[in-house]
Amino acid sequence: MTALKPPAKKENPLVNLVFNIVVPTIVLMKFSSERWLGPLWGLIVALAFPIGYGIYDLARRKKTNFLSVLGFVSVLLTGGLGLMKVDGGWFAVKEAAIPLLFGVAVLGSLRTKRPLVRELLFNDQVIDTARVDAALAERGHRTEFERLLTRASIGLALSFLLSAFLNFGLARYLLKSPAGTPEFNAELGRMNALSWPVIVLPSMVVTMFVFWKLMSGLTRLTGLETEQIFHGAKAKS
Repeated sequence: MTALKPPAKKENPLVNLVFNIVVPTIVLMKFSSERWLGPLWGLIVALAFPIGYGIYDLARRKKTNFLSVLGFVSVLLTGGLGLMKVDGGWFAVKEAAIPLLFGVAVLGSLRTKRPLVRELLFNDQVIDTARVDAALAERGHRTEFERLLTRASIGLALSFLLSAFLNFGLARYLLKSPAGTPEFNAELGRMNALSWPVIVLPSMVVTMFVFWKLMSGLTRLTGLETEQIFHGAKAKS
């Protein structure tokens, strides 16, 4: 008898928000003046929180994915550009490039055996993929399902494209001061804080629409009720 795998540890979204958004924003906006940490150490301390949290979460959950790695690289690039004291235009390019890479990766993964849409929207942690696969095979709708995943991938790529456009616009609008100054760090903090209402929420709306279309397609192709697609639901008798 094979031993059951222990359930994967779940990430605490509140802790994620505090370490990746709240604390870095406060440090950049309030503690980067010469009176406190100064612009250089203010930037280093602010970036230490998301980097430290990312390392801690990886060690605790023993799990990472392509998007987590790109997010981690994004933080490192922010720190590197800040230390090099480049102008705000380069930050805008970096802010646009990361989600653009996400979108390209999602589309490019369609040519692989494991499209990223399966990791992001159709993963076994949330969806009972075994039940869905069995229902698809029984009804002979495997080809239609692959087309559904392709449409979901295109929708996800569009959400990342929207994020890239908004990231670039927000960075160009806010980052006016020379890098390496308290004023620049404060602008970076404002950009960090505004990223949720200006960038994350619109992109999330698009992603939720894509997910809703995916679920609608799955119920049509499998004959399962929506709640039966997720883990924990009883099979229809």
